[in-house]
Amino acid sequence: MSKTNQVQLIGNIGQAPKLIETGGLTSIATFSMATNDTFKDQDGNKQKRTDWHNIVCFSKLANLVSEYTKAGSKILVNGKIQTRQYTNKEGLNKYITEIIATDVMFLDSFVKQPIEEEQFNS
Repeated sequence: MSKTNQVQLIGNIGQAPKLIETGGLTSIATFSMATNDTFKDQDGNKQKRTDWHNIVCFSKLANLVSEYTKAGSKILVNGKIQTRQYTNKEGLNKYITEIIATDVMFLDSFVKQPIEEEQFNS
């Protein structure tokens, strides 16, 4: 049977990932990610829309994302959609939908550090 809960997103990180060390072997990184879409409205005018997604990474993936990305980084996320419930400070039940990442690809090209002239003269 094939997986039916799959999502793939390409977009930019909103704020730098927050890394949480749980004290055990599992690290958790959370961040928001913006995806952009263009479409034509009823009058045929081109419109742009930005959607924000809550992303959660675990273990080694959490550490990698935390170390190699920052606000604005362009990434591709593969994962699954999950909704969870929690009780806020006022005692109200709240729901949050998150993307649980199973794979992240870094799409920004890394900028090489300038080579110091001393390295050539040694």
